[in-house]
Amino acid sequence: MFARAVRPTVSLARSLSTSTQNNAKVAVLGASGGIGQPLSLLLKNSPLVSHLSLFDIAHTPGVAADLSHIETRANVTGHMGPDQLDAALQGCDVVVIPAGVPRKPGMTRDDLFNTNATIVATLADACARNCPEAMICIIANPVNSTIPIASEVMKKYGVYNPNRMFGVTTLDIVRANAFVAELKGLDPARVNVPVIGGHAGKTIIPLISQCTPKVEFPADQLAALTARIQEAGTEVVKAKAGAGSATLSMAYAGARFTFSVLDAMNGKEGVVECGYVRSEETECKYFSTPLLLGKSGIEKNLGLGKLTAFEEQLVVEAMTELKASIKKGEDFVANMK
Repeated sequence: MFARAVRPTVSLARSLSTSTQNNAKVAVLGASGGIGQPLSLLLKNSPLVSHLSLFDIAHTPGVAADLSHIETRANVTGHMGPDQLDAALQGCDVVVIPAGVPRKPGMTRDDLFNTNATIVATLADACARNCPEAMICIIANPVNSTIPIASEVMKKYGVYNPNRMFGVTTLDIVRANAFVAELKGLDPARVNVPVIGGHAGKTIIPLISQCTPKVEFPADQLAALTARIQEAGTEVVKAKAGAGSATLSMAYAGARFTFSVLDAMNGKEGVVECGYVRSEETECKYFSTPLLLGKSGIEKNLGLGKLTAFEEQLVVEAMTELKASIKKGEDFVANMK
């Protein structure tokens, strides 16, 4: 029952071709980067978006000019540099944040902390001042820490709404779906594996037991599959040999999550996505679980569902790292000058 309930109700392809009209202003902060450009392209293609506001510290006018020539309805504006950040955000309904430095071989997501923490804090500050009611979707790593950072910044302004603040972990679900489909010879578009926990290493917990359709693996194959899902980002970093991290698949996943948020804001019912959010589901303040989305953000946290003994152990093993990442994010904001 639970696995059936968390089946995503909209595929990216259907989002791109839907005739639904919506007047949503969506900002992409970090729009000139490796994730930001393909993400902006996918958003420009959607009739759910009426105004695409692009911001980055360099090259944004060119990206905006390029995208503006595409024959879809979204108006595109480009904003470059700190002086134009406020203008980029005014009146936004959804803000997607892929800004930050990418991982290189040998780096963990945590190695990105100092640089990306400052970037996310600055952008969250601007969101709090210019679009406090917007849905904030954060891609910038390490997500386990950047969501607590953005949340603490919003609290300082008295505008924090935990139902509108999301860590985008959709890439973990997309990867799990692809890998399970590959192993079982299934159509990946029809596979859904909920992924809970966080968005780094062993905090990524794929719930293969709740997969739709139902699949089973021998214990050794299940362990190997779980490890591959957890380390899939490193797989891409190594394959790119110093040229970056996952950008195209992350852009796809970010667009999928954004379209789900927009669909729900538009009144579509039964929209479910996993996301890293403020949570009471475990002893961690923030935890990713399947979420029922609505017009005002999170309508209901669907929780962990029934876990196997193997999955319960994965949750236990994730707790220490997850708590430390959350505290690191909160402490960063507490110590900011």
